[in-house]
Amino acid sequence: MKTFNEKRKVKKEINIGDITIGGKNDIAIQSMTNTDTRDLNATVNQIARLKDAGCDIVRISVFDNDCVSNIPLIKKAVEVPLVADIHYNHILAIESIKAGIDKIRINPGNITDKNDIKAIINTAKEYKVPIRIGVNTGSLPEHLYDMYNGPTSEAVLHAVKDQVDMFLNYDFDNIVIAAKSVDAMQTVEIYRKLNEAFDFPLHTGVTEAGSYIKGTIKSTVALSILLDEGISDTIRISLTDDPVKEVTVAKDILKFTGIKEYGVNIISCPTCGRTKIDIIKIASIIEERTKHIKKNIVIAVMGCAVNGINEAKYADIGIAGGDGKAVLFKKGKRLRTIPEDRIIEELLIEIEKC
Repeated sequence: MKTFNEKRKVKKEINIGDITIGGKNDIAIQSMTNTDTRDLNATVNQIARLKDAGCDIVRISVFDNDCVSNIPLIKKAVEVPLVADIHYNHILAIESIKAGIDKIRINPGNITDKNDIKAIINTAKEYKVPIRIGVNTGSLPEHLYDMYNGPTSEAVLHAVKDQVDMFLNYDFDNIVIAAKSVDAMQTVEIYRKLNEAFDFPLHTGVTEAGSYIKGTIKSTVALSILLDEGISDTIRISLTDDPVKEVTVAKDILKFTGIKEYGVNIISCPTCGRTKIDIIKIASIIEERTKHIKKNIVIAVMGCAVNGINEAKYADIGIAGGDGKAVLFKKGKRLRTIPEDRIIEELLIEIEKC
């Protein structure tokens, strides 16, 4: 089976602060703050949480001059590449670049004047700042809706091509491309077309994916297919929830698709009539109390000893439940029996030894 990098189309390398995307570089995880960017403390605190969770690049909303004024203060407080999300107002894009932003995102659906775009490009050239062309099915130029009878993947590709051609005509190729849909399978179709058409890095994800569970499922469906085909340079899981959860889901997708190792992998059984201890509670607590661990460890939390140890014999450490107790095992070998009220603490002690 070919690895992700063996399937991957090598794209132009783009520098976003101290992160390089494209080429054979690691996929970068991106998220976006949901704080008011004018609230410096709230925004800095959230970015710090995102960074601690494993976020590589953070996007912030820039919608007025007060937001622009906070860019250098945010960058001073938290060392992570920052992207300014700009809509409608090209001046804010220019001023964000001058304020030290590491990348800007503009939407061709709402910044349409060629002179405005050229002014942004000229400033980005001067400051060596990349621009992400961010197209969504919900914000296509009106004439493309009419031409293609709706927000089809062909309409999206047309919008992206128009923008890329304009940027190249202005001698600017420091470009990242994103073109998302709210539909998982249309997102896959769009990115397949983009991957074939362009040699610029692709920022992938399903836009407006929804709440934590539904949004995670939609994003996983789309990204698992794209990653299996070697498509993605940065990813974002768009959730109506705490942005830190976006990072957690993104890390798990990269982990479970075999692209990158990220710490603990907990396997646990769905329980059945043989289960005599609270496996659901134990698995939940172990997951929460091991999320800080960077080492790549497989932990098994199994409901019974009938087949629990055999099914999880490849785990580094684990337990198999009994009646008011559990067997602690390591690499399939029994270590000892633990009373139910000591299962969590003794398992955590052994995890730390791994």
